[in-house]
Amino acid sequence: MYLHIGEDILVKTDEVIAILDKNLLNSSPIMEEFLQERAEVTQNLAKSSIKSIIITNAMVYYSPLASATLKRRSLQRTILIDE
Repeated sequence: MYLHIGEDILVKTDEVIAILDKNLLNSSPIMEEFLQERAEVTQNLAKSSIKSIIITNAMVYYSPLASATLKRRSLQRTILIDE
């Protein structure tokens, strides 16, 4: 399955390691260090404010969607049909 994380970006749900709330950006020095180390593979999808951080096997995404919204979407069954 795929998860829409904002700005027309879909990621495979089996590649998602974590979906984190934006409040972790400034509250944890370990998280800050991790994100600095992954800066080359980080993509900011939020045109205004960041609401969540999605960590996958290959990328880190800053999303404009709330972590609760992403969790709800990840639990829904979706079918994508290639035409």
